[in-house]
Amino acid sequence: MSHDHQHDEGPDYFEPQSWEERYAGDEQVWSGRPNPQLVAEVSGLTPGTALDVGCGEGGDVIWLARQGWQVTGADFSANGLARAARHAEQEAVADLTSWWQVDARSFDPAGRTFDLVTTHYLHPPGDDGMADVVRRLASAVAPGGHLLVVGHAPTSDLGHHSEDDRRAMFLAADLVPALPGGFEPVVVEQRPRTVEREGRTMTIDDSTLLARRTD
Repeated sequence: MSHDHQHDEGPDYFEPQSWEERYAGDEQVWSGRPNPQLVAEVSGLTPGTALDVGCGEGGDVIWLARQGWQVTGADFSANGLARAARHAEQEAVADLTSWWQVDARSFDPAGRTFDLVTTHYLHPPGDDGMADVVRRLASAVAPGGHLLVVGHAPTSDLGHHSEDDRRAMFLAADLVPALPGGFEPVVVEQRPRTVEREGRTMTIDDSTLLARRTD
């Protein structure tokens, strides 16, 4: 997703229309760099098929393709997917990428499975929102494959977020009970990371869950 790890404030950051508008302009929204926890956890895996849900402008998809993965980038924004496809063409990895317009909250793989399913900084509203997303994404993991979920911890210094925003954040351990049977947690961590925000340096926590499907 390479979202520079920051969402809009306000209750609409998980609604498609606000992202369609944001991606409609000419300015690049995110940095284009792969998310650091993706690099940390996936670099040691053998490339296969991958699904990145909430891919935005495709920074993570392009990084995965460069590592040799055959990647499907999924997002609920058609404008975001169009940007991602253009970036993949520019980076000469279009033949390793495909695109899927889908909302993570209603995601159904319809029998498709992937060796890696990953999502970064999705924060659906509601107390069970992210747990439901984890259950949906886990259904797309092939036997022996991995699920990687990374998000903002509620303890992170993320600026002026509403109480609803903070309630949508999560600790890695909060998501473990949402894993279906046949999944083994590999990494359940809060990882501090230093970022620049509005001219000041701060530390935020990445909630990082990596699980392997063992059946």
